[in-house]
Amino acid sequence: MQKQYHSITKTFIIIAGLIFFLVGISKAQSVYLPYSYQFDQKFNSSIYSINNSFHSSLKPYLIDSILQPRYNQLMNLGVDSTRKGWIRRKLFNEHLFNVKNKDYTFYGDYLTDFQFGRDILYKLNTNVNTRGYQFGGTVGNKFFFYTSGYENQGKFPLYYREEVDKITFVPGQAYDHHPLSASKDWSYITAIISYTPIKQLNITLGEDKTFIGDGYRSLLLSDFAANYPLLRITTNLGKVQYMMMWAYLQDQKAKQFNAFSNNRRKWAAFHYLDWNVTNRLSLGYFNAFIAEEANDAGVFHPFSVNYINPLFFSASKGLSYLQDNVLTGFTAKYKIFDKTAIYGQLLLDRFKLSDFSSSMNTDNTNGVQIGIRGADLFKVKNLNYLAEFNKVKPYTYSSQQPITSFTEYNEPLADPLGANFKEYLGILNYSLGRFDFMGQLMYAKRGLDLTNSNNGGNVNKPFPTDPATPTITGQGIATNLTYAEGTVSYLINPKYNLRFELGGIYRNETNILGSKKTHFVTFGLRSTFRDLYHDF
Repeated sequence: MQKQYHSITKTFIIIAGLIFFLVGISKAQSVYLPYSYQFDQKFNSSIYSINNSFHSSLKPYLIDSILQPRYNQLMNLGVDSTRKGWIRRKLFNEHLFNVKNKDYTFYGDYLTDFQFGRDILYKLNTNVNTRGYQFGGTVGNKFFFYTSGYENQGKFPLYYREEVDKITFVPGQAYDHHPLSASKDWSYITAIISYTPIKQLNITLGEDKTFIGDGYRSLLLSDFAANYPLLRITTNLGKVQYMMMWAYLQDQKAKQFNAFSNNRRKWAAFHYLDWNVTNRLSLGYFNAFIAEEANDAGVFHPFSVNYINPLFFSASKGLSYLQDNVLTGFTAKYKIFDKTAIYGQLLLDRFKLSDFSSSMNTDNTNGVQIGIRGADLFKVKNLNYLAEFNKVKPYTYSSQQPITSFTEYNEPLADPLGANFKEYLGILNYSLGRFDFMGQLMYAKRGLDLTNSNNGGNVNKPFPTDPATPTITGQGIATNLTYAEGTVSYLINPKYNLRFELGGIYRNETNILGSKKTHFVTFGLRSTFRDLYHDF
């Protein structure tokens, strides 16, 4: 707990200082939209229209002229201006606090997530009890700030609890304060400031996540892992968008020495260039660089000015140490019809052209994604869809020195399944007034490890030193994973997504060791726009 709050405290100090500074210099609204797939897919008809060239692959979004009309619709969905009385307005229509004038805006809400459920096969009652807050606002039309925080207790279905116990961390959120107990306790925050001095430039600082891609999963950088301190600079020059980001990541299980009084840390630098060639076609280039703060012997590896390099040359071997981890990737999107796009990603971790198709050595570790998504399926308004395939070869994202694996708090920074898998998934979303319906199917084939073995699926394990190590996707304990989820929700207040939600999960993991099944139902009063993943 102290480890996380140490990072949180530093982030808040930095943010508070910049808030006072920027408030003083800003004359003037650049509104930041916290990323959630289930909320962002409601913008599909705008984002994937052939009438614009919106940069859709870098998230979270900033609300601009393309997103603003749809955003206004969603924030005023079902709002009844004739409602009288402070309680009724705050419950159904408005933020708890909402201040607006010509120089600044400010809003605040109490956030809740109360859920009760049943893991039917194991006869376990589950619950989540979350109390949270969010505050946000603008100063003029150049400066935006946002923070949310959550204090949580809960009991999870068995498969999810086993994952928490394995990594002593609630996936994507925070430390489990009660390891190996059936009742979990955890807390965390998101806090960002966003400054847009000119239309073409945005600077964001804080504790948050970043997602790159047009899919539900990302093989380059996803929002599955926990928040991390970051500085992100994004430039928009018409058809070209360029992002540079620096992050400070942690590994709570890396080898410790007296030199380390806290978690082992690592530096990360990310670059992403997105080019809208036409309104239909987009191409992108991605680069990631992970460097240890100190090695296993306690010798510190200081932050290098090369990490600030605005070009992609930080990936060159001349600027990296042997233990550093470098990844490169490409994205593509093509709108085959209005409101419909096919998309893909190619990740290259290690690359040797002559052996690219070989599965009998570690010269090539890579991943590929292809998918299709869109809005108004079969001309049914607000029926949005996605179908996607992901494949990642064994040992991708891992490093010879595990501290520089592509992880945050031992969780993958890309797909939740890590590596050594094939994954097929489909999602349907339909909105009718204040009702939302979601259905998801996922099937994956992956290779798991026996005790003391490394078949390439766990990205925290060291990369093998023998170049003849096989890299056959699915090697190890061949495992099939089937996952289905459905939810029905009724929106109470659109301003902070307060809703009643009924959900169900079917999960079945089978291999030669047996079968692990989950039949889970849940009902609750929920709020916020955050992504919390259970499909792994």
